[in-house]
Amino acid sequence: MSGSHTDGGRHAVVVGAGIAGLAAAHRLLEHGARVTVLEASERVGGKLLPGEIAGARVDLGAESLLARRPEAVGLARAVGLADRLQPPATASAALWTRGALRPMPKGHVMGVPGTAAAALAGVLSDEGLARIERDAELPPTEVGDDVAIGAYVAERLGREVVDRLVEPLLGGVYAGDAYRISMRSAVPQLFEAARAHATLTEAVRAVQAKTAGAQQAGPVFTGVAGGVGTLPLAVADSLRSRGVRVLTGTPVTALRRDPDDGWRLVAGGEVLHADAVVVAVPAPAAAGLLRAEAPGAAAELSAVEYASMALITLAYRRDEARLPEGSGFLVPPVDGRTIKAATFASRKWGWIAEENPDLAVVRTSVGRHGETEVLHCDDDELVELSRHDLKAATGLDAAPVAARVTRWDDGLPQYPVGHHARVARVREHLAGLSGLAVCGAAYDGVGVPACIASAYAAADQISGDLRGVEELTAHPVQSLHGGAGE
Repeated sequence: MSGSHTDGGRHAVVVGAGIAGLAAAHRLLEHGARVTVLEASERVGGKLLPGEIAGARVDLGAESLLARRPEAVGLARAVGLADRLQPPATASAALWTRGALRPMPKGHVMGVPGTAAAALAGVLSDEGLARIERDAELPPTEVGDDVAIGAYVAERLGREVVDRLVEPLLGGVYAGDAYRISMRSAVPQLFEAARAHATLTEAVRAVQAKTAGAQQAGPVFTGVAGGVGTLPLAVADSLRSRGVRVLTGTPVTALRRDPDDGWRLVAGGEVLHADAVVVAVPAPAAAGLLRAEAPGAAAELSAVEYASMALITLAYRRDEARLPEGSGFLVPPVDGRTIKAATFASRKWGWIAEENPDLAVVRTSVGRHGETEVLHCDDDELVELSRHDLKAATGLDAAPVAARVTRWDDGLPQYPVGHHARVARVREHLAGLSGLAVCGAAYDGVGVPACIASAYAAADQISGDLRGVEELTAHPVQSLHGGAGE
């Protein structure tokens, strides 16, 4: 690894080769930069991890992409995966609650219903349904600059809606506690609507009206044949084919401003010069790198909390695994089960079924913020706990032919009330450091498209910084005496 780069073009270094870092590198190439990507671990992809079980290709991390945002689908197409994008074979899901699998109610925004519809019967009690109706009678509730979605929904519609509907849906995304999660950061469209309408149910219906066109346009989510985990591999291959160095097993241990110009990084024991740097690593690692030059930003990032979880992937002989219809189910924590969700992967994703006609693949998830005791179990115990809950929910009692446990320690950043303000303060602290930007799941959303969007914004920002430097160099500021700037 060279200590300096002088051949054509500005040199940008991206720290971190998760999907955000790879997307930032891809964008920087479009801006004409020369790019190096440095990853501490031995692989690229971060929380996107392809794997296999019993010979079947599967995802061992995130398994789907939000299709109604353009970033992830657009990046997949740009790196040659257009013909492998596939929507779920089935979009129907269930809630395992009150001792039975019940169809997931429709007509909600992240679990918040717009009416006390008949579809909620069975999920909510008669009292819970009646409580929703009271929303129209309550005086408006001020949401202020931010509010916990659980607290706000409970005040308007009752705790049952939070415990039975909002918690399982938010838990699947953030592995967090709805009574702590920021509505402004986690469900921004509902937050804005709640500020503009007198009741919460009116706000929900307003959001639904805005998204009605998108619902008719196509599926909410899409997958990738071979697994979403193949997306970062394809991006990395594309980057390398265009001259980008993507170096794994190369931790960055120091980041300092160069006294002459740009930035100096210590990576793998060597010094590397960069004209600009994108820091695309989780908040604790970012804090460590920024502490010397941006202590205020580092302090804010050090306060970001993370949740740990584990995914248990099970493979069964298809003729022994009689599963209910649909793509799987979510589990409200209030029901006291161990698993928080189950996905019938070979039913949800047509490519898994086509490639493995004799297998049924199921995966469950355990763990959420503040509930780490279950994660102290060893892998065999987690498999047995999952099998116990699957049997109780679906009757599935067959022995799996293979099982895998994938642990994501500190895998999901939490977005408590005030998260947006913390992110704004981080960026304010960095504003005076030209050629430096941050991106990833800790800032503007944990989903793959949101991570990619933050990466593009970071790349655009430092590209703008570099253009400004080049313009100043090409057109020196004139002094009052008419000569070049001193």
